[in-house]
Amino acid sequence: MLNKKEFEFIRRELKEFDKNRERTISISREIIKLSKQIIYSIHRNDLKTAEIGVKQINSKISLLDKNKNYDTGISDVAFQEFVEAIVFYEVVKNKRFPALKELRVTPETYLSGLADLTGELGRKAVHDAIAGNFDSVSKIKELVEDIHGEFLKFDLRNGELRKKSDSIKWNLNKLEDLVFSLKVGSRK
Repeated sequence: MLNKKEFEFIRRELKEFDKNRERTISISREIIKLSKQIIYSIHRNDLKTAEIGVKQINSKISLLDKNKNYDTGISDVAFQEFVEAIVFYEVVKNKRFPALKELRVTPETYLSGLADLTGELGRKAVHDAIAGNFDSVSKIKELVEDIHGEFLKFDLRNGELRKKSDSIKWNLNKLEDLVFSLKVGSRK
């Protein structure tokens, strides 16, 4: 009456799921760590170290399936951190903005990563202001302004992406205050 082969099949499926889940968690943690290292290197103007991290993270990200999270949200976080780190690197080093298709992530992940990116751009603007690179500060503000303008065109549901979208406005306000302070300070 009971099909024992079916239960054997189910056990194999569950074991395979658990194996993939653990692998996804492990790779995701590595990607998150690499993302933070890339961003930290960029803030220290150590683009050589950042470039090494970019090569490593690109090889790791291809090991994750963007359509399967195996009952954990950590792979979504890893993809968001990947977007944030890669776009930050490309903006700073190559003055270019990678597209969604180039990064091969979901639209929601891409947007979440970009929202987080605006915080790092704000930090970079502060570092640049301290270093006296006022032109860079203005360009960063304009970029965040452009990102904010594009986000305003979305009808986002109330959720995590909506919260992240709201943080762009906050980051833009801080940048506007910084630019204003620099302009007022330069008139004295």
